[in-house]
Amino acid sequence: MSSFNTTFMHPAVFLLMGIPGLEHLHIWISIPFCFAYTLALLGNCTLLFIIVVDAALHEPMYLFLAMLSMIDLVLSSSTLPKMLAIFWFRYREINFYACLVQMFFLHSFSIMESAVLLAMAFDRYVAICKPLHYTTILTGSLIAKIGMAAVTRAVALMTPLPFLLRRFYYCKGPVIAHCYCEHMAVVRLACGNTRFNFIYGIVVAMFIVVLDLFFVILSYFFILRAVLQLASQEARYKAFGTCVSHIGAILAFYTPVVISSVLHRVARGAAPHVHILFANFYLLFPPMVNPIIYGVKTKQIRDRVLGLFLRKSV
Repeated sequence: MSSFNTTFMHPAVFLLMGIPGLEHLHIWISIPFCFAYTLALLGNCTLLFIIVVDAALHEPMYLFLAMLSMIDLVLSSSTLPKMLAIFWFRYREINFYACLVQMFFLHSFSIMESAVLLAMAFDRYVAICKPLHYTTILTGSLIAKIGMAAVTRAVALMTPLPFLLRRFYYCKGPVIAHCYCEHMAVVRLACGNTRFNFIYGIVVAMFIVVLDLFFVILSYFFILRAVLQLASQEARYKAFGTCVSHIGAILAFYTPVVISSVLHRVARGAAPHVHILFANFYLLFPPMVNPIIYGVKTKQIRDRVLGLFLRKSV
């Protein structure tokens, strides 16, 4: 039976190949992937639980951290279970519409994560540069509006993609040389004029990365200027110490993006599995390390986590 639905001109299913060229190592590759996913689930669920049940943590900084944890859970869970099914059971089929849904969640929640990291930079800016007005500026109402704006921006930018992809005829076959349904990987299978999809994907990516990073860097410029104006070295160290966790989260999110982008341009002749491994690293790394960064570097979170596990051990 043909895998193509002639009515809608698209495959009934796509076939995700995992990591082409490394199929013989899929079982071994699955071990760090499974470990990273387990850490992401345990770490982010623990953070969410602690922030929800502890009223003392219902402050802007921790509410943004809760948003980040929820996004990381969805981001990793939208791709990792299917990837592990490919590695363990060679279950490569994914329904066409399920592929579009996975792609929508993958890209939209990546955009949301970038927005929340920007909101956390704004939180640190207000806390350090305008400490007397912190509670009056970052009200519960404003935090809710920031969260809604992050969701609205991501949904608005990503909603056109499934409709754009549905109109194509996929004459190049249903095989996606990737671990998940990434926009450009699907577009490469389509026939016809895909120029708009290529341009739209690049413009959205550049818009998000450049705009959000610009405002994050701008926030830290003002933060650094305010910190350097503090009288004592201890005060400067303490003020900037509150930003260390956020800087770590920014580096964890944007560094793989920059490396992958540079790799695509300077190492076009590299084996496909090199690019795919870096793309997977971008998905796995932030959800895994964000809870560790905040758990280790944020005293309030660290104390609550230790208290939670010490009570259980007793």
